[in-house]
Amino acid sequence: MQRLVKLSLLIIISLPTFAQTAFNANGRFEQLESTLPTPNSYRTASGSPGKDYWQQRADYDIKVELDDINKKITGAETITYFNNSPDELPYLWIQLDQNVFEKNAASKTGDTGEIKTGISSRTFNDLTDTRDYGYKITAVKDVKGNPIRHTINQTMMRIDLPTPVKSGGSVSFNIEWNYLITEYLSRSGYEFFAKDGNANYFIAHWFPRMAVYNDVYGWQHKQFLGQGEFTLNFGNYKVAITAPNDMVVGAGGELLNPNQVMSSTQLKRWDKAKTATRPVEIVTQAEAEAAEKGKPTGKKTWVFKADNVRDFAFTASRKFIWDALQVDVEGKKVWAMSYYSKEGNPLWGKYSTMVVAHTLRSYSKRTIAYPYPVAISCHATLGGGMEYPMISFNGGRPETDGTYTENVKNGMIGVIIHEVGHNFFPMIVNSDERQWSWMDEGLNTFCQFIAEQEWDRNFPARRGDPQNIVPYMRLDSKNQVPIMANSENIMDFGNNAYAKPATALNILRETVMGRELFDYAFKEYARRWAFKQPYPADFFRTLEDASGVDLDWFWRGWFYGTEPVNQAIETVEWFGLDNMDPVAKKETEKAKAVAKQQTITNIRNKTEITSTFVEENPDLTDFYNTYDRFATTETEKKKYQDYLSGLSADERKSITEGKNLYVVNFKNKGGLPMPVIVKLNYEDGTEEVLRFPAEIWRLNDVQAKKIIPTTKKVVKWTLDPYFEIADIDTEDNAYPREPAQPTRVQLFKAQPRSYSGGQNPMQEAQNAKKSGAVTGSKN
Repeated sequence: MQRLVKLSLLIIISLPTFAQTAFNANGRFEQLESTLPTPNSYRTASGSPGKDYWQQRADYDIKVELDDINKKITGAETITYFNNSPDELPYLWIQLDQNVFEKNAASKTGDTGEIKTGISSRTFNDLTDTRDYGYKITAVKDVKGNPIRHTINQTMMRIDLPTPVKSGGSVSFNIEWNYLITEYLSRSGYEFFAKDGNANYFIAHWFPRMAVYNDVYGWQHKQFLGQGEFTLNFGNYKVAITAPNDMVVGAGGELLNPNQVMSSTQLKRWDKAKTATRPVEIVTQAEAEAAEKGKPTGKKTWVFKADNVRDFAFTASRKFIWDALQVDVEGKKVWAMSYYSKEGNPLWGKYSTMVVAHTLRSYSKRTIAYPYPVAISCHATLGGGMEYPMISFNGGRPETDGTYTENVKNGMIGVIIHEVGHNFFPMIVNSDERQWSWMDEGLNTFCQFIAEQEWDRNFPARRGDPQNIVPYMRLDSKNQVPIMANSENIMDFGNNAYAKPATALNILRETVMGRELFDYAFKEYARRWAFKQPYPADFFRTLEDASGVDLDWFWRGWFYGTEPVNQAIETVEWFGLDNMDPVAKKETEKAKAVAKQQTITNIRNKTEITSTFVEENPDLTDFYNTYDRFATTETEKKKYQDYLSGLSADERKSITEGKNLYVVNFKNKGGLPMPVIVKLNYEDGTEEVLRFPAEIWRLNDVQAKKIIPTTKKVVKWTLDPYFEIADIDTEDNAYPREPAQPTRVQLFKAQPRSYSGGQNPMQEAQNAKKSGAVTGSKN
């Protein structure tokens, strides 16, 4: 309840002291200098690459064969490594990520788990499969064919060079290998279709590739345990992929020999796709279904090149439908393409390539123009997705009858946006995934959130909206780690590496910085670090440098801490300026006195005491029986006029306007300081939203009192009215408090509700249509 307290104009001079928040020392707004690495000539204090910035490069010439019968990869490569560092290197480290599937891999022996009510068939098969899916390295040689001494340490291999590679020098060598392809597990493998006896292949981290040597860690050779992804060098690739001649092969690069691997009909369709406005099928569903029933008559080699990329992946199947569309992205023509088997239709044919095109345009606006010639979406298994330069493997599949739920459709669109979006983070802005998962997953999920809103109004984005992160931030801090944690040490990976950083960036954009400042700074980060390797300090410093906003408190709270946001309004005090008018003052006092006389005793005495003794004996009355103590005297009137004549025009205006002064006591119960957004509902039905920066908590991180002047009476105060700061408890955000609401329970005597015996809405609508019923579809 708010009670009006009158203040004289004299007191207004001391009001700031009157409502000063008590000091409470805290370090939440201290600068991060002691936490961030010291700037140097490689990485500057502004967050940009320094004048001496360098990075290594590795070029690959690879020949690989896909064995469809034995589910096996056999390959040979020539790697040319360019040492752009200032250091002489006596040995090189090679990544053997496929060794994560070795029988005795650390990813398996160091894993933990338990069985409660059951176990998935996939997990069971993985635990009991005795086959070894790791690399079989058959040769490591120099360009003259001489063996090079090498040592394999789990997912890393050290090559001991006969002669150190000097700064500014290069070295070439050859590696030969093979391995058994796993069923689609984690990020790559194959999906087998028992009904037609065919498989779709999604081949990734399939070749030995150079580890990164940089100015931050030297050799980044942390073992691949399966969660922290990849740290890679840029380079140029030429890859020749040999597969059965009835398969369609797609890869993250430009096809160099289309005339040798595509039919004349397919080439004509390819030309048509260059000017089409909707995807054109290069291989139709009818052709794909016919290929499913046939057998290969030989082999075919598809040759691709990819320049200035950090990795290379490919896909292959005789089941594939292949569609393509050339789209304009920031003035450049880019191929958007999809590969999918009939199991993906009708969803994939309708949406996949169009989503690819939309994603390229959306991300290019906010980062840099997409620099590569193609972007591909491949239909993988039922689950999520995985990304590589120019190609991604994505889930989302309808029922066997072609129907699907809204969640399946939106999930497929979301995962394609996300995985195609990874072309920007980390394929172009080449962060160290092995160390900092959030730098690609979090930034990409943030851009995905924006692209989803641009795809369809009110798209049900899973991550990015502050309300969606609240359940995670409500968790006890012992069940969380900071965003700034190594990739392998993260609990609740999806929330920590994807959702929380994406939400934090959305809050920066919408609430802390504003869209204009944030968008410019974010784009500047992408521009500075395109085709380079940034680390967290480079990101933090760039956003501050390009926006002019001190964000150290934000990085400290959101990225280095686990405290939640929980603001509350404790109290509201209401003050008004006393205009000193004696007439008005006496009338107010009289009304209060009359009101106080309405006691139960006086009310009953009016009827029970018909007359008092004095009323029966009027000679006992005197001056005070007729005296009106609430009447204004001439002395009081003159004193008031003298008071007014001593005021300036502005002072007289202040006391006659009827301004209200509210002292609102805000509480930071969660610990994480954030801006205070409060909506004021006025007595006349209007409303106003006030915004106070996070610095309101700088002197006291627990309590902040704010004086808020208004010309109208406030009847309700509401914190965070647009749900923009991820407040974990909104019950105390309103003042006066909202009435308690009952917890609703259901009364039922039958089965819980479901979709008409298990049908999805599309199936239900189709059945209703057959029976002539009216459906609830919408445009």
